[in-house]
Amino acid sequence: MTAETADTADTADTAVTDHRRGALASVYADVVLDNLRRTYPFASHHVQTSPEDRPSPCQLHPSFHSSFDWQSCVHMHWLGVSLLEYGLDAGRDAALRAALGASLSPENLAVEGAYLLAHPGWERPYGWAWLVRLAEAAAGSTDPQIRGWGTALDPLADIVAQLVADWTAKVDHPVRHGIHTNSAFGVGMLYSSFRALERTEAAETCAAAARRWFGGDTGWAAEWELSGQDFLSAGLSEADLMARILEPASFARWFSAFLPGLTPSSRLLQPVAVSDETDGYMVHLHGLNLSRAGQIARILPVLEAAGDAGAIGAAALRVQLDPLLEAGLEAVVTTEFLSSHWLASFAWDALTSRSAWQR
Repeated sequence: MTAETADTADTADTAVTDHRRGALASVYADVVLDNLRRTYPFASHHVQTSPEDRPSPCQLHPSFHSSFDWQSCVHMHWLGVSLLEYGLDAGRDAALRAALGASLSPENLAVEGAYLLAHPGWERPYGWAWLVRLAEAAAGSTDPQIRGWGTALDPLADIVAQLVADWTAKVDHPVRHGIHTNSAFGVGMLYSSFRALERTEAAETCAAAARRWFGGDTGWAAEWELSGQDFLSAGLSEADLMARILEPASFARWFSAFLPGLTPSSRLLQPVAVSDETDGYMVHLHGLNLSRAGQIARILPVLEAAGDAGAIGAAALRVQLDPLLEAGLEAVVTTEFLSSHWLASFAWDALTSRSAWQR
């Protein structure tokens, strides 16, 4: 394939992805609205301290008490803000603004912030990361109403910055498995969002932790990392983080040592199927396909910028990006709430990253 042919193919792929996002934006907006209206079932992770300590979810979390659990509600709010920014029809735009505006009031968010301060290990780091990403999305808007939500979220970003500093200062060993407590996934998102919010000190705290925890990693056991409830690739989460903090040449060297011998047939890059859609842990594997696709789309431009040093790794990742994305997208729109309360956020993230890769 000539360079000119490759550029034409890349442009066509980007157009297809953009068309896909346009077709799905209204569908995902309906998913967000459904989630924000569903207050039950709700998986509360509040630890009771007495028989009387039995507040309702909306008392504990006036902003984020729907979508099955707190962290999913936070990233459904992020998805809602992202879709408003992308553009919706007037009816969905108005409905989504009303729903988000009701929950993202300064009064409600002050209660959320107080809870985080009172429970400093709670939702660490996954929920923290989505919260700061929500703050980033709102603060970066040119829309006055959305920016107002960003102003209300600003104190929570400060709270999380302090929690991250306290956490990383005392943790010697990161969590490397493929669910919420994975350290690399949360720190990567926190780093990027803190940078966008111009919280330089907090971003550097994340980068320093990443270098300390993962900078010397080599020979990742890519064939062993999958478990039956992962929605994250532990290896690609680590690579996605390091791609954010390292220059391309340094990252390419790190990546080739971390995942030596990576090929398109590596287990790490294969789409995974779900045999029981009603099993809340098993459906995590749909999210694994989507999160892998998003991570690959963010890693690829860094490897490509490294030229020959990143060529082998980039070639393996490039082949599997779209198969993973397509496998995940098929599962997003469903009446099964164990999937619909969270997968659309990961789908939009992957689609957005896929589109940005070939701009």
